[in-house]
Amino acid sequence: MSGKPTPESDPEGDPDTEKEGVAGFMARAREQAQEGMANATESDAFASVEHAVEGVAANTMSEGRLFDVADALSDYRLNEVDVTDTTCGYCAVGCRFDVYSKDGEVLGTRPNPEKAPINGISTCVKGKFSYGYVDSDDRLTQPLVKEDGEFREASWDEALSRVKEGLDGIQQEYGSDAISLVASSKATNEDNYVMQRFAREVLGTNNIDNCNRLCHAATVEGLSDTFGFGAASTGLTALEDTDCYVLVGSNTTEAHPVFGTRIKQNVRDGADLLVFDPRKTQIAEYADQFTRVEPGYDTTWINGMIRYILAEDLHDEEFIAEHVDGLEKIRESVEEFTPEFVEEKAGIPPEELKSAAETIATADSCMFGWTLGLVEHSHGTDNIYAIANLALITGHMGGPKSGVSPFRGQNNVQGGGGDMGPLPNNFPGYQPVTDEENREKFAEQWGMEMDEMPAEEGYRLTEMFLAADDDDLKGMFIQGENPQISEPNIGHATEVLEDLDFLAVQDIFLTETAEYADVVLPATSTVESNGTYTSSSRHVQLVKRAIEPKGNAKPDWEITQALAARFGYDWGFDSPSDIMDEIADLTPIYGGISHERLETEGGIPWPCQSEDDDGTPYLYADGFHAVEDSEKAQMHVADAIEPGETPDEEFPLVMTSGRVLYQYHTGTMTLREEGLDAYSAESFVEIHPQTAAEYGVADGETVTLTSRHGATAVRAETTDRPSPGEVFVPMHYLEGGANNLTKEEPLDGPSRAPEYKVTDVQVTLEGGSTEGERPPAESDERPPAETDSGSDERPAASDD
Repeated sequence: MSGKPTPESDPEGDPDTEKEGVAGFMARAREQAQEGMANATESDAFASVEHAVEGVAANTMSEGRLFDVADALSDYRLNEVDVTDTTCGYCAVGCRFDVYSKDGEVLGTRPNPEKAPINGISTCVKGKFSYGYVDSDDRLTQPLVKEDGEFREASWDEALSRVKEGLDGIQQEYGSDAISLVASSKATNEDNYVMQRFAREVLGTNNIDNCNRLCHAATVEGLSDTFGFGAASTGLTALEDTDCYVLVGSNTTEAHPVFGTRIKQNVRDGADLLVFDPRKTQIAEYADQFTRVEPGYDTTWINGMIRYILAEDLHDEEFIAEHVDGLEKIRESVEEFTPEFVEEKAGIPPEELKSAAETIATADSCMFGWTLGLVEHSHGTDNIYAIANLALITGHMGGPKSGVSPFRGQNNVQGGGGDMGPLPNNFPGYQPVTDEENREKFAEQWGMEMDEMPAEEGYRLTEMFLAADDDDLKGMFIQGENPQISEPNIGHATEVLEDLDFLAVQDIFLTETAEYADVVLPATSTVESNGTYTSSSRHVQLVKRAIEPKGNAKPDWEITQALAARFGYDWGFDSPSDIMDEIADLTPIYGGISHERLETEGGIPWPCQSEDDDGTPYLYADGFHAVEDSEKAQMHVADAIEPGETPDEEFPLVMTSGRVLYQYHTGTMTLREEGLDAYSAESFVEIHPQTAAEYGVADGETVTLTSRHGATAVRAETTDRPSPGEVFVPMHYLEGGANNLTKEEPLDGPSRAPEYKVTDVQVTLEGGSTEGERPPAESDERPPAETDSGSDERPAASDD
């Protein structure tokens, strides 16, 4: 339990203004800029705002060089600077802002509330300041081909011919299903649409997937089976005005800072906040109740809570009778999850379980939010079934302030990673590839014969690497992803990439994965691209080119269309707007969306069925559609208990993994930002002081972590964020990163996603000793380097 800050106890606690986190940073800057702007001329008006921003930054962050926007802009008048409104290319909150550029250089960004319905004046540190990577010296600006183990520059004509030859050769010798494609959740909706079309129409395979498989795939499976759509049911109203938040496995203030600001504001106004997590991350400090959970046992405590609510008649009988099927099978399935059993397995005291259950059940409205701490498990879909069941029995679904809200990680993982169909089982709009009517519709649109359209589901992402290991898959085309770091078990992923007959990579840098490629194609960054992204709240929003592409780099959709032309297919798209028009024709949930509407009306939340449809701010007001001929939600039994592995004498500690504020995914962009690297240039392991003392580990010491699947050396940080017996390692890094230790099997049954959140490890000192082989060093007696998760030295890491 922890007492949340109040306006009285917090010196910046005025509930009428944004005073917390990044939003508070911007609000203070705006206030300080007002006086200076009152008498400012046009030439210095913008600089006034940005100098104020920089001044506030200097007082709130320890590295002022992160905030040098004012210096970049001060030499220009506003009418000499290009201003482009666009959508952020980092997380999936969906922030929008104006990008200020001059002569092909991004000078800075600033939110324009009139065009930013989700974030208003707020942005996070990455979205506002982190664009130095665009001009990095190692940007890919020309195609590369490999000869005799070395890369050399090539023309687009030669590079595309090499890709065509490589893919066509495998197709001719081994068949279409010996090839797989990996699409990008960082690319636009239009980029991903043409990528899945290329897979199905040109190559004749459903072997296409993306990094959604490694994060919220279980969310998509569980929510679609229960409610109808594998997406957030809530919109912005629930995020800002609900009466109760339940956050599971999510460090919202670090992974989604703008969402975190909205939540903290509402909590200060009286909303309840319940946080469940193995680690005490920053958002927990604002909670009415913070409850530590043993990693891998979320289904256990959620089922225990459902059992308590049913036993105490706290469930919403009227809502269930009218809107839900399956209550009795759930009532029977949760009987074994007694308070004693929950405490034994999940580590949650009965009184905390009871208190949280009563808060949720008696709230007028409640929003259930989660990130990867709930889903990256070998029974991740069961976890989603369980939390969906909890939302249903309490009646917190289908209203403007209640529902489920998975906070998505990458900028377009909702749209490009799911909605657009770069999936082995779905066409765009979650239309199953096994349905004959769907195949017929897409085949007709694309001018294919029905027998040419692949009818069987393809490999999921990690299954691709397993299939290649079994010699069933011979070649890959990877767009904007870096699986050598993001796949579980880096050692296994590396072996697969090394052994492929052919590998093509399309990216903005020569990534760790691209090093193994036969051909590398240079693509554009987010500020060099046009198209759309879809946010966590299902808002489809425009992305606009702020600067011209570097060198000879090209947009992803243009590259894919040019490659299709090499195979003899003439698609005829002249712009991303043309592609969105085709998407709307084939995809009912995007049926009323066009670039023209988005330009005039702003973001539109899907489903948007027609041109006169304003979109859907929240789902299921008119019923559910998980099954045909029923408007009732379908409850599913979630009875998995144990994670994929449990500690033993050889591997006695449990490692969990996640992100840190100043890095993004595999660091392709952010590890090239000097300011960000000042905080998190290298990996680390968080270890509780008690555990550190047991193993004689001093803060800052290099240790070796060993699992059943690999080993890595990493710097130790003693902190009370994890529990004793548990450690945390971020996932962004090749050296010292968590995926040196994680496993490629077992996979979650329905989603086929791997388990990143539970890995048993042993810690060894640099000299090779383990527990009991030397006493704690003198430095172990000093206070932990960082027990305050809000420290300016380095913020708490995140589970998303």
